[in-house]
Amino acid sequence: MSRSHPPMPGENVAKRRLEEMIRVDHAGEYGAVQIYRGQRAVFGRIEGKSLAARLIGEMEAGEQEHLKTFDRLIAERGVRPTLMAPVWRVAGFGLGAVTALLGEQAAHACTEAVEEVIEEHYGRQGEELDGVDTELKYVVDKFRAEEIAHKETAIDQGARQAPGYPVLSAVIKFGCRAAIRISEKI
Repeated sequence: MSRSHPPMPGENVAKRRLEEMIRVDHAGEYGAVQIYRGQRAVFGRIEGKSLAARLIGEMEAGEQEHLKTFDRLIAERGVRPTLMAPVWRVAGFGLGAVTALLGEQAAHACTEAVEEVIEEHYGRQGEELDGVDTELKYVVDKFRAEEIAHKETAIDQGARQAPGYPVLSAVIKFGCRAAIRISEKI
């Protein structure tokens, strides 16, 4: 009679690490969609903000595609999604709405900060996945390039001219890094 038990330390380490990567990337893409939804909810109601709403909508569409990919990987590989999704939904939407209420430059500063953290995160994952998981490496490398494009768009749209930019950027980056660590495990 075999007993089912939680993995012992050192057991299935590689498999668990891949699951952490998929879980956290799924959570990150979910959070990004929520941020853009929050920004669009504000800019979509303000006259004269159609360019900002359109750019944000385009970036949100890209994040939706990323989320669909990680939805598929979660299902195919039997990975448990983060238990933090309800928190990330509210926090992401709130962050998007608040930065949009602060103005276009603040919304773009939010995008730049988030995408910079994700760019670094995906870069580390890509290195770690080299020779380990071809499919997941392809996905994170491809998505990293797309996140860099979002970051560059945000910079071009005046992210660094946002009032209080250094503090705003630092706080958002700190929150993103914390969300990554939490979502890997929970």
